[in-house]
Amino acid sequence: MKTWLKVLATLLLLYTIVAGFLFDVPRLNIVNETIRALYFHVPMWFGMVVLFLVSTVYSIQYLRNPSIEKDIYAVEFANTGLLLGLLGIVTGMIWANYTWGSPWHGDPKQNGAAISLLVYLAYFVLRGSVENEDQRARLSAVYNIFAFSAMIPLIFVIPRMTSSMHPGSGGNPGFNMYDLDSKMRMVFYPAVAGWILLGVWIASLRIRVRLIDEKIQNLENE
Repeated sequence: MKTWLKVLATLLLLYTIVAGFLFDVPRLNIVNETIRALYFHVPMWFGMVVLFLVSTVYSIQYLRNPSIEKDIYAVEFANTGLLLGLLGIVTGMIWANYTWGSPWHGDPKQNGAAISLLVYLAYFVLRGSVENEDQRARLSAVYNIFAFSAMIPLIFVIPRMTSSMHPGSGGNPGFNMYDLDSKMRMVFYPAVAGWILLGVWIASLRIRVRLIDEKIQNLENE
């Protein structure tokens, strides 16, 4: 990842933290000041989805033209996506504790998110259970495509079809329709970009380490 992108990610996140706590927010019943969690909880999920998507693309490329590099890219983007997903779950639970009265309310989107992360955790269990390198890469690539295909309805489709307390679900209006005013947009959209770039940066660092390890192992085996 180029230096200017790392710098941009850092600046965007610093801006999010500072502006997120200084800018005024709309006063809504129950939510009140906790709406500032929107700058962290939701962008983390955006970053997770983007990283899982990139991971799936590399899995598809691996199935079309197998190479160890594509497998490494797929697994490390999935690794980083899972990290942002877990952070999203934690920040969501903190927000829910203040607005809904408990960290876990059994909301359809909460349940769907938890199931999605468990599906992706199974992806890493699968990788750890197969010793043959080529077979492991091929099976995990197929499973990765399945995991992403399952995540989309679990997070974005089913909660909208059921009764949910999340905005944009169960007939509730989305943030952009009733409380995401112009000042919040000035922080929210940079936050989304910042968390995505941070995730890409972390994944790129992990990929570099894995590729170096792979080269070292190849040299030792020669």
